[in-house]
Amino acid sequence: MIKNGRLIKGAVESKAMESDLLERIFMMKGPDFTEEFLNKGTILALETISLHGLSVSLRDYSLSEKAQAKVNDLTDKMNREMDNLIMQFKSKSLEHSPGLSLKETLERHVMGITSQTREDVGKIVEEDLTLENPSIIMAKIGARGSLLNAIQMSALVAQQTVRSKRLSRGYRRRTLPYFKPSLLTGKERGFVYSSFRKGLTPYEFMHHAMGGREALVNTAIRTARSGYMQRRLINALQDLVVYEDMTVRNADMSIVQFIYGGDGRDPMLATKAEAADVTKQDDVDTA
Repeated sequence: MIKNGRLIKGAVESKAMESDLLERIFMMKGPDFTEEFLNKGTILALETISLHGLSVSLRDYSLSEKAQAKVNDLTDKMNREMDNLIMQFKSKSLEHSPGLSLKETLERHVMGITSQTREDVGKIVEEDLTLENPSIIMAKIGARGSLLNAIQMSALVAQQTVRSKRLSRGYRRRTLPYFKPSLLTGKERGFVYSSFRKGLTPYEFMHHAMGGREALVNTAIRTARSGYMQRRLINALQDLVVYEDMTVRNADMSIVQFIYGGDGRDPMLATKAEAADVTKQDDVDTA
């Protein structure tokens, strides 16, 4: 909450700057004032970081023995639940989910269990490392990393997936040659019990690489597809021109739109921010 240029409640951090704060300042005070505000804000931030920096070490990602015991209890519970589901699957007593085969039903249930385990481990990690921990501070303020990174560094890396499913492809009826064929437990299907601080076993390392490759391939494919789409759009729209009567016409003067954009507004100049000095209830810090 800001009144007459004074910060009354809350904090001006990256999320506030990215939202309609800058837009409001621009509308109410103009470009020169906004430029000065940004420059002064940057200098203030740099000076503060110089005086009050923070750094992380391996100790900041180390859980206490008590927390580690809780994490082990959770993974043991997860293993027991998985074994129970696999037993039901093999005896064909597992209840079918609508529209899914028995194997797909098993995989959905197992993925639900592994996701829940990771969430529960996250609560333990956050509680044990506390808000005083630099790694949690960085994740909370959005400077670098996330709580998931802290979980993977300190507790466990958790389930690795390809196309949102557990790992299945590799060798005949197994992901890696280390395992016996047809096993469906967490270890054989890509659940990484180790943390990055502790270090991964050889098969966990391979499973992690299998999950990581998907992200790399997706990035490469997405870049190519979006680039090609942009090129096609540019070619399709290159002869459209907005005339003085606000109509949009193509090269042979056929009218494509009677009013540009349907409302005649230039998106570069249009804004959804209101100049009125109204505070939304959600924005008020009541703490």
